[in-house]
Amino acid sequence: MTQGRRLHGLSILSTLVSALVISGLAGCGYQFRVEGAGPTIGGANPSVSQGPAPRVAIQSLVNKSFEPNLETRYTNYLRHEFSSGSGAEVVPDSEAADFILTGEILSVSVPTLSFSQTTTLESRADVVILVKIEEARTKKVVWSQLARGSSEFYVTPDLQFNRALQNRAMEQAGRFAAADVAARFLLYVESGGLIKRAAAPAEAPVLP
Repeated sequence: MTQGRRLHGLSILSTLVSALVISGLAGCGYQFRVEGAGPTIGGANPSVSQGPAPRVAIQSLVNKSFEPNLETRYTNYLRHEFSSGSGAEVVPDSEAADFILTGEILSVSVPTLSFSQTTTLESRADVVILVKIEEARTKKVVWSQLARGSSEFYVTPDLQFNRALQNRAMEQAGRFAAADVAARFLLYVESGGLIKRAAAPAEAPVLP
């Protein structure tokens, strides 16, 4: 019985100490809150860009590769990624847009990664796309980006199945490239670069 009372007394004392500590921290001005990407102490710096989301119309890509029928799918990948993760509002009509995105599929290649003496065992689909964003009113290029996407696949003795695997890898590589472009544009918008570059000439795109 004595031991139980002692444990009960220690529990009450621990609770009081915790309450005093929390009260002391509040009195000293410490604030614990979640802001932005994760928990911070005292808050985080706000984004530079505070205006409305730029309205972007995405035109169909021009396919300059040797693989046919990729332009529609790659354009749809860009529209999806820009709608969900670019900081921009994708609009269907260029007349309602602040900016116009145009682009090209520069190349699609399928290099061999591993092979035996007589058979290719593993390959990779590599794609390179170039996108440019220009002001809808002045046609001035304010941003451009060269992006790559890659996706690996195994090679089987079935030629028809191999072609299906290759097509799927090219689609996946296109999605990766589109996601990369959208993420880079989001950083550009949040840093205020779109506003700054509206009054300056565009630089030549560089490979990431």
